[in-house]
Amino acid sequence: MQVAANKAVSIDYTLTNDAGEVIDSSAGGAPLVYLHGAGNIIPGLEQALEGKQEGDALKVSVEPENAYGEFSPELVAVLGRNMFEGVDELEVGMQFHASGPDGGMQIVTITALEGDEVTVDGNHPLAGQRLNFDVKVVDVREASADELAHGHIHGEGGVDH
Repeated sequence: MQVAANKAVSIDYTLTNDAGEVIDSSAGGAPLVYLHGAGNIIPGLEQALEGKQEGDALKVSVEPENAYGEFSPELVAVLGRNMFEGVDELEVGMQFHASGPDGGMQIVTITALEGDEVTVDGNHPLAGQRLNFDVKVVDVREASADELAHGHIHGEGGVDH
């Protein structure tokens, strides 16, 4: 069976940056299981997997525009420490929900602390980076009616609810 829209796809993968550093990997764990065509993985990887079948292995480089987007300087802001009422200890790397420029909620990460100034970044941590995947298709199956209705895979390697 080929990877196509509405199929449950299981992949083993290793993700590296251009410096060859491993960012994420399924090695030593269960394969990643996703619903193909539902936007569950980045578009560039999903496109590269289209038409593949069980046992196929590939190396894919995905440019930022087909991954987490370009780095957007307007998503970086310097705020006063008083904006974090009720949080006793602020640390670089902490994440918070905040209102985004479009009015929706987004996650921001503290990237710097200097006196009473807190720098937050609403970009995805991998924004602006080319992502390199070493992928093997482990399994392709029909998605269940529930999985199709919910837009994601259930059970092992998927969502449990």
